[in-house]
Amino acid sequence: MSGRGVNPFFRAHENGVDLFVRLTPRAAKDAIGAVSAGADGRNHLGAHVRAVPEKGAANAALERLVAACLDVPRSMVAVVAGGTARLKTVRVTGDPKSLAKRLEKLTAPDSDTA
Repeated sequence: MSGRGVNPFFRAHENGVDLFVRLTPRAAKDAIGAVSAGADGRNHLGAHVRAVPEKGAANAALERLVAACLDVPRSMVAVVAGGTARLKTVRVTGDPKSLAKRLEKLTAPDSDTA
């Protein structure tokens, strides 16, 4: 339930999960990408949104994308850290075990992403 391997891209807690995301705004389409390691050695889930990074538009688009991919209400997803940075923490409220399973399935090598 802790994400991929030793250095997961998400952390479960009693109220849900926190995702570590590397966001690319102004993309051709909204999509979840692969999990990759950053320069700091931490794993991040790649995400791409068409929105521009102005006035919170890209963050709102990321929240909608994550909600749709995990099949949870938009109100259960929030950017909680990195509001103006490319690396973000996104909190998803819900059952941590169920969310962890959805995340593993979403990022499985043979999975189709949004």
